[in-house]
Amino acid sequence: MTSVALPRNEFKVAIRQPGARLKGLWVAMGSATSIEIAAEVGYDWLLIDGEHGPNDLNTVLDQLRAVHGYPTVPVVRPPHADPVLVKQVLDLGAQTLLLPMINTREEAELMVRAVNYAPEGIRGVGGVIARSGRWGLIPNYMRDAKNEICTILQIESEEGLNNIDEIAAVPGYDAIFIGPADLSASLGHPDDAAAIQDKVRYAFERIKAHGKAIGSLAWDPATAKRYFDWGASFVAVAGDTDVLVRGLQAELAAYEE
Repeated sequence: MTSVALPRNEFKVAIRQPGARLKGLWVAMGSATSIEIAAEVGYDWLLIDGEHGPNDLNTVLDQLRAVHGYPTVPVVRPPHADPVLVKQVLDLGAQTLLLPMINTREEAELMVRAVNYAPEGIRGVGGVIARSGRWGLIPNYMRDAKNEICTILQIESEEGLNNIDEIAAVPGYDAIFIGPADLSASLGHPDDAAAIQDKVRYAFERIKAHGKAIGSLAWDPATAKRYFDWGASFVAVAGDTDVLVRGLQAELAAYEE
């Protein structure tokens, strides 16, 4: 029987390298064409947003296929940190997940179990009929899948920030992503992430102390560079909808008197 190799997750390795500065694009349009353009342009990673973007399992699958073969890594954020959704997205072939709204140690531990098969976890067995296991063509997929899955927990609330040491101490996942937009709202500064930069830096320091990789989002170069300087190894430096809006505005403005 023909067999194929389990795809290697280069992102999982890269975010742990000293001095890594991986630049990502937040992809919220739900379009396979737009994400393929982004992959061609050369971002290091592309976040397929199922929480706020108009995505379902089929559109996520379309986008995973669109970037297949490009030297960029798709990261999928499901709409909720739920074991059922985790199972479904993993079966689509995603190997890197960003799991939103993690507020407690118990929620972090549940996500670690959700990405692993028994006996370590609770992921349902379906790789033999799914894209993840190449429909049964990857030998020993259940045994080896965990080696190439990159699990990122997103902290984006005051509760999560207060529990950051407990969350960061949980074993079995790769990185913590600080979501500055929701965090600023939770801390009483909606639409003003600049007001909570001391909290962001505090979070980075606590994550670093526990040996986890750090990620975040910053759509202006100065903030992105600051996050990298503070120890982040991967930062979303732009969003597809934002880039489109600004580009269209600039194009139209060129014709205004």
